[in-house]
Amino acid sequence: MIQTDTLKNGYKIFQDTERFQFGIDAVLLADFACKGLKSAKKIIDLGTGTGIIPLLMSPKISASFTGLEVQQESAEMAAKSVALNGLEEQIKIINGDLKKVSELFDRHSFDAVTCNPPYMTDEHGKRNTLDAMTIARHEVLCTLEDVVAAADYLLAPHGRFFMIHRPFRLPEIFESLNKHKMEMKQMRLIHPFADKEPNMVMIEARKNAKRRLTIEPPLVVRDDNGEYTDEVQDIYNN
Repeated sequence: MIQTDTLKNGYKIFQDTERFQFGIDAVLLADFACKGLKSAKKIIDLGTGTGIIPLLMSPKISASFTGLEVQQESAEMAAKSVALNGLEEQIKIINGDLKKVSELFDRHSFDAVTCNPPYMTDEHGKRNTLDAMTIARHEVLCTLEDVVAAADYLLAPHGRFFMIHRPFRLPEIFESLNKHKMEMKQMRLIHPFADKEPNMVMIEARKNAKRRLTIEPPLVVRDDNGEYTDEVQDIYNN
């Protein structure tokens, strides 16, 4: 069922309750990317889904956004959300495969790339079906390497790549970034509770940069009462 939700910034977004809906990972990534992209002019979000990341970032950054989404139904819904908010001049949604970015865009044509990719591999419970939920969560249509390769192609020299993923994939992330001459510059681990191990990690990598990694203080999502921490509430409200 299609429903219309209102974001904290006042924008409205169409979501299908029977398909994959955006979660806290998209909200946290949008905030993380915004803090480092005040001067960016062209930003692309790979696997944009409902278009949530461009919709969250667009009021904060004076840039043009492109959302690339392989699933036609999701791309159409994202485009409708953009139109509903009157953002067609700032956000463009394209139905296309990130593995074929060379057929869709010129090389080095974006200042920044964001991505909230599928987290799980074959070895971590991938299903055999190709429903929208599985595609969003499992690497059935693209892999981590596909995402990094696409970012490499799209980014201008010294462009920035922002991604949220699972900490257990960090060795692969480092390996893939190194292969494509991108250096991880910032990393922030996300803990569901202060006493639990991190279950997400946000990274910023840059093309052709010097090796120097800053580890940001951990982000704790919920307090002992199960409520969002002050920092997470501030991210949602700003």
